[in-house]
Amino acid sequence: MNEQLLNDDDVTLYGLFVEAFARLKHLVHRDLGVPDTWFEVLLRLGRTPGHRLRMTDLAEAVSFSSGGFTRLADRMAKEGLIRRDPDPADRRAALAVLTDKGAEALDRALAAHVRHLRSHVTGPLSAEDLRHLEHILRTLRDTNE
Repeated sequence: MNEQLLNDDDVTLYGLFVEAFARLKHLVHRDLGVPDTWFEVLLRLGRTPGHRLRMTDLAEAVSFSSGGFTRLADRMAKEGLIRRDPDPADRRAALAVLTDKGAEALDRALAAHVRHLRSHVTGPLSAEDLRHLEHILRTLRDTNE
């Protein structure tokens, strides 16, 4: 084994990032009242102007295959949290639309989510740490599209 690569600082840094995320994900997604994958869909729709997105764009945004997302969307639609509307710009496509019931579920989930974020993510960090972390995360996101 290559000891130098095993102990490389970049490998360690990435490992810490993965471990922190793995520990935090459970803590910040508990008590949402909906599965965390549903919460991600509701949040994306809630933060999008008009509260609607093309199904394919939404699937990509939440890192689902189109087939996997279709099944997820079917379950959410059955619960009345989203609905599918035809895309007026493309007859072959559909839009996922946040319903009133979905907006209410999102509001309830966000109250718990923000409480957990403040407890486990932002609370332990200084204002300067938060600015640095935001800058780092935006840089990683934007340079790796």
